[in-house]
Amino acid sequence: MPTGVAIRDARQQLFGAAERVLLRAGPSALTSRAVTAEAGVAKGVLHRHFADFDAFLAEFVLDRVERLDPQAAALRQAAGTGTVAGNIAGALTALFGSVAVAIVALVDFRDELRARLREDWPAGVPVLTEAMVMIADYLAAERDLGRIAAGADVETLAAVLMGAGHRLFADRTAAPPEAAAVTRMVSTVIGGVVREPPQVAGPR
Repeated sequence: MPTGVAIRDARQQLFGAAERVLLRAGPSALTSRAVTAEAGVAKGVLHRHFADFDAFLAEFVLDRVERLDPQAAALRQAAGTGTVAGNIAGALTALFGSVAVAIVALVDFRDELRARLREDWPAGVPVLTEAMVMIADYLAAERDLGRIAAGADVETLAAVLMGAGHRLFADRTAAPPEAAAVTRMVSTVIGGVVREPPQVAGPR
């Protein structure tokens, strides 16, 4: 048992270090030496737990994908509350404000990593495909509640929202988009299928 705990702790320590390097310096700076230096451990620690560096990166990406599960559950539970555009805008901001955008860049940057990931992830880019499922499931729930048109193609809407969201957040050198810009984009994409009652202005 203590050995299992030690291995799990070492993996998470290395994953955390990889995330910090990736967010700080981008995929080109993510090397085994950079990760172990960031984690404050000997280089051999990484190779003790992973076959090679791309195996480590593949496990890192899949670990970060699993972290979307609580966010997906929270978004699904938000169906019927607030506004559809506001709920989606909040989810996209949380998603792209995390390591998601950097992971997409990392997968695109490393051919060997893409090959490794295909063993467990045959189609699409991890994070993006999971996030699209998250948004589509939420839209389907709102459709069941009548807040989205009955005939709405939620899978296509989710793909468009993810693509547009990625464009808004992808520039790592600029400040993140303002909340109003994200909500405006979401409203534009889903405006034709939303069936929410109009918001009533309060007393002036």
